[in-house]
Amino acid sequence: MGHLSSPVLLVLFLVSAGIVWYAGVHLSDTTDVLSERLGLGSALGGLVLLAVATNLPELAITVSAALAHDLDVAVGNILGGIAVQTVVLVVLDVAGRSEPLAYRAAGLLLVLEGALVVALLAVVVMGTQLPGDFAYARLDPAAVLIAVVWVAGLLLLKRAGRGLPWHEGGDAPGAQAEPRGHSKGKKEKRATAQGVGTGRAALVFGAAAVATLVAGVVLERSGEAFFGRVGMSGVVFGATVLAAATSLPEISSGVTSVRLGDDQLAVSDIFGGNAFLPVLFLVASVLSGHPALPAAHRSDIYLTALGALLTLVYMTGLIFRPRNRRLRMGPDSRTVLVLYALGVAGLIAIGGT
Repeated sequence: MGHLSSPVLLVLFLVSAGIVWYAGVHLSDTTDVLSERLGLGSALGGLVLLAVATNLPELAITVSAALAHDLDVAVGNILGGIAVQTVVLVVLDVAGRSEPLAYRAAGLLLVLEGALVVALLAVVVMGTQLPGDFAYARLDPAAVLIAVVWVAGLLLLKRAGRGLPWHEGGDAPGAQAEPRGHSKGKKEKRATAQGVGTGRAALVFGAAAVATLVAGVVLERSGEAFFGRVGMSGVVFGATVLAAATSLPEISSGVTSVRLGDDQLAVSDIFGGNAFLPVLFLVASVLSGHPALPAAHRSDIYLTALGALLTLVYMTGLIFRPRNRRLRMGPDSRTVLVLYALGVAGLIAIGGT
């Protein structure tokens, strides 16, 4: 797309972002409906389907960048996406009711989901230190380990979801009244009332998935060309502008869950998506033919640490459950907002190195 003029590139980028948002919302809604009707729920296959469906924009961008051997954008989008999607929790906090999001959603299961994100980011840092030629059959050992840890983490979380040997099964007193995931049932009942059959829901899901994949590729190509012309490096672009654009569906679906009183599901969807994103390093390595992690820049490792730090802040909030709220945010959300702003400033200072 480098031959197109800057105004055309900008229009393509904005239109693609709009399609990603619109299609992503329908993708999320139909995933919930199909999950309820097909009984996927907390099954491992259902968790994998949900993770892939909610991260199709990032998957499309990773595939496009890897095939173009532009691992800078792929790595920056994956790691920057984790930081940006964690900041989405700030938006959900603001959209909530009188008490902070962490107070309403508190539960040991969410803390475990956050711990899985941090564990995967630790493996990412380890993988960046391996030799660049340390691979076999186009497989990066670190990326394979990330996938294994992710699946093992899902199995442990599935087991924890059946009950923990803690008071009230790990749920904090005074948290959301209805069980986690009840908003999915409400979406399914609303779809039934509107006459949306399973076949139609599957058709919408497929169309939304295709639209998201195509728009994601155009988003990455047009955005990289346009913002490259204004002097933004591939790493900074992937970690900020691109990651923010691909997080639009999470904002919409998360706000819907919060307004339906399903705060735990809203937080879980963010942590779950963040846990899945590092798995895309395996996709990038296989498609590009080169290990993605050993080629990471200082800025990529910096983004990894930033994502882990922001996750730990919210894990702390879920444990301590602060009730004071200023500017419609709890202290954890205010802290995350400040840390992210400082983190982006530091990323710009680092540049693409």
